[in-house]
Amino acid sequence: MQSRIAANAHALRRWLAKAEETLGNHSDRLNAINIFPVADGDTGTNLYLTVRAASAAAAAHEGADAGAVMAAAARAAMEQARGNSGTLFSVFLAAFAEPLAGQQRLSGPLLAASLHRGSIRCWSALSDPMPGTMLSVLEASARGAATAESAQNGDDSNHALALTLDAAVDSAREAVVLTESQLGPLTAAHVVDAGGVGLLLVLDCLRSAILGTELEEALLDSLSGYDVQDPHLAATLPADTGVEVMCTISLTPLAAAGLRMQLDELGDSVIMSAVSEQADDTGGYPWRVHVHVPESELALDLIRTAGDPSNVSITALNAATADAHGIP
Repeated sequence: MQSRIAANAHALRRWLAKAEETLGNHSDRLNAINIFPVADGDTGTNLYLTVRAASAAAAAHEGADAGAVMAAAARAAMEQARGNSGTLFSVFLAAFAEPLAGQQRLSGPLLAASLHRGSIRCWSALSDPMPGTMLSVLEASARGAATAESAQNGDDSNHALALTLDAAVDSAREAVVLTESQLGPLTAAHVVDAGGVGLLLVLDCLRSAILGTELEEALLDSLSGYDVQDPHLAATLPADTGVEVMCTISLTPLAAAGLRMQLDELGDSVIMSAVSEQADDTGGYPWRVHVHVPESELALDLIRTAGDPSNVSITALNAATADAHGIP
């Protein structure tokens, strides 16, 4: 098995390309069980489009520096993220890239560090983080990777990487199963979390790309609500009213904290994360902002008071809102 392992920048590009393809194949089923935090049936689509942006950036980035490839992918994902799930994934990818800076290949210790960094960053990016979501799956995956890696006593061999990858994916799968019992709406609907399943697929793609193996189809067996014959639950539930507003804005950490507090009071599903750790001449950092609000201008007025937003996107949370406001 070790002779087939490739953990360099090319393998990471292959990971994102494989994740793009896999999420494209599974987007309909992920959409069907997307009922939390809003039953808008688009988690699969949002993850697919976000990963597609990351994959394109990784493919266009030349060079053998694994960290640089992942950083380029993360920036593109952050700027083109769609929805809660896509935004959270882009935060994960940006944090995942950080321990890889200047590295030529992924190893067991680096994988454990990257997953741990991703978990912490994602939990902190949300104003109201909830267990039973993608967050729990990522946290479990990071914990499983850390346990496996520590048992290898710092071994950075391909064999140790394989063991760490297996532990990360297996732990993620266990966490996905648990999501059904962790969130009331999922328990009532008898489904697992759509974002959690999407992350599990992405992690399995990472293992497949690095180890040169096929995707593990058995990972999806017996996941509540995920069989092809299961109903499209999202289509049967009332969608939330309002809109999703996303943008990029340069703010100091203090100003960002202030804007987050204001958005928390105005709406929900607030996600804020720095796009990079490089400050501009004024001490500001680029932040990606995501929020659900009744009216887009309510959020945009607050954001414009704080700074000059760019890459603004407004998406209706249901078809009626889209028609009423002329939102595509």
